Amino acid sequence: MNTQEIVSKLWNLCNVLRDDGITYHQYVTELTYILFLKMAKETGAEGKIPDEYRWDDLKSKSGIELKKFYKELLNHLGEKSTGTVQQIYQGSATNIDEPKNLEKIITTIDGLDWYSAKEEGLGNLYEGLLEKNASEKKSGAGQYFTPRVLIDVMVKLIDPKPGEKCNDPAAGTFGFMIGADHYLKQKYDNYFDLDTDLQEFQRTKAFSGCELVHETHRLALMNAMLHDIEGNIILGDTLTNEGKKMKGLDVVLSNPPFGTKKGGERATRDDLTFMTSNKQLNFLQHIYRSLKPNGKARAAVVLPDNVLFQEGDGTKIREDLMDKCNLHTILRLPTGIFYAQGVKTNVLFFTRGTTDKNNTKEVWFYDLRTNMQNFGKTNPLKKSHFDDFVKAYKAENREEVKDERWNKFTREEIIEKNNNLDLGLIKDDSILDYEDLPDPIESAEEAVAKLEEATDLLMSVIKELRSLSDPLNL
Repeated sequence: MNTQEIVSKLWNLCNVLRDDGITYHQYVTELTYILFLKMAKETGAEGKIPDEYRWDDLKSKSGIELKKFYKELLNHLGEKSTGTVQQIYQGSATNIDEPKNLEKIITTIDGLDWYSAKEEGLGNLYEGLLEKNASEKKSGAGQYFTPRVLIDVMVKLIDPKPGEKCNDPAAGTFGFMIGADHYLKQKYDNYFDLDTDLQEFQRTKAFSGCELVHETHRLALMNAMLHDIEGNIILGDTLTNEGKKMKGLDVVLSNPPFGTKKGGERATRDDLTFMTSNKQLNFLQHIYRSLKPNGKARAAVVLPDNVLFQEGDGTKIREDLMDKCNLHTILRLPTGIFYAQGVKTNVLFFTRGTTDKNNTKEVWFYDLRTNMQNFGKTNPLKKSHFDDFVKAYKAENREEVKDERWNKFTREEIIEKNNNLDLGLIKDDSILDYEDLPDPIESAEEAVAKLEEATDLLMSVIKELRSLSDPLNL
C-alpha cells in the first residue's frame, strides 16, 4: 500500500463522521491528535508521551470508556506534557460524539500498512492529507495551502544553502520550509554530506515561521515534527510587534493570506514605515525588512495583483522595496492554481541590497497567465508548466532569451508609470481587439437611455398604484 492509497483510506474515514456534523478541517485536526500517538509508537518516539496516554492505552478502550479516556488524554497532553507534544495538544477538544466513530478511526489507523508508510516517509503521508483537505472547497483550508509544485519551483530558484536561516512569516502548515528542507536533504545526501554542527543547525535552527491561526499552527507543528524539523514556529501575528523578532534572515519563502485585516484595521507594528490596512503590503514590508542587508539575503513571495498597482501607500511601499532590494523578477501566475478561486497572483523574487537606495535597475516579468489553460482540481498545475520560466530565470544572459512571455522594464520606465508594477502581460488572444469593440460613448448613451426608460416605467407603475389605493383622488 503506497502513501496515496493510505491517504485515500484515511480521507474516506471522514464519511464516517458526517453524522457527527464534523467538517473536513475538524477531521484533519482530529486525525492529527490520533495519528500523532500512532506515529510516535511507530517511530520509537513514545518517550515524549506520558506512559498512561500512549497509543496502546487508547487502543485498549472501547465504548463510553474510550470516549471518556480520549477526552482525558487530550486534556492531559495539552496541559501537563511539554515541548512539541504540549503545543500540538494545547486547547484541544474532540468533535466526535459517537464512541463507535472514534473506535472506527482508531481501528483503521491501527490496521494501515505502517511499514510502507515509513518507507515512503510519514511526513509525505501527512502532507498528502493536508493537500487533500485543501482541495476540498468545503474545508475552507485552501486559503493557507500553496500547491506543492509552486513551492518546489520557488525553493529551487531561491536555492537555500546549508547554514542559512529560512523563514515563512505566514507559515500555514509549514509547506515552504518543508519544501526547503527537502531540497537541501536531496542535495546533501540527507545532510550526511555536512559536518555534525551543520546537521544539527539544519534540524533545529534553519527553519522557522509564524502562524496566526491556532488550528493551523497545530498542523504546522505536526508536519515539521514528521519531517524531523525542530525549528521555532511561533503562534502569533507577524503584523504585531511579535513579528519584529523575525529579522536577520537569509531566506524568506511565503504566501501571505489573502484579504485585508479584520475591520480594515492597520498593522500594530511600530517599525513599519508605511501603515496600511492592506495585509499583503504589510507582509511585504515585513519580509524585505527582515532580510539581512548583505547583498545575498533573498525572498520569493506570492502576492495578489493589487499589491502591484495599489496607489497611496502601495506606491510608496513598492518604491521602498525597489530601493532597498533588487526586485529582479516577477512571475505572473495563472488563475485557478489556488483553491481560493479567482484570485490573481504573482511571485516576487528579490534580493536585499547592502544599501537602502537604488538597488533595482530593471525588473523582468514572465507572463504565465495570459493564453494559458484553466487550472483547477481536474486540471492541476504541473512542474512542466514552469520549465520555460525556470529556463528564462536562470539564463546567463536574460536579454538573449527568446520567449514572448519574458519582458523587461527598466527602473526609469517603472518610475514613469508611478511605480506601478502591473506590467508584463502579453496580448490576450481570448479578448477581442479594441477595434472590434463598440464605441464606449455610444454604449454609455445606450445604457443611460435604457435606465431612463426603466425609470419612466417605474414612475408610471407607482402612479398607477397610487390611483388604485385612492380611487377618489382625495
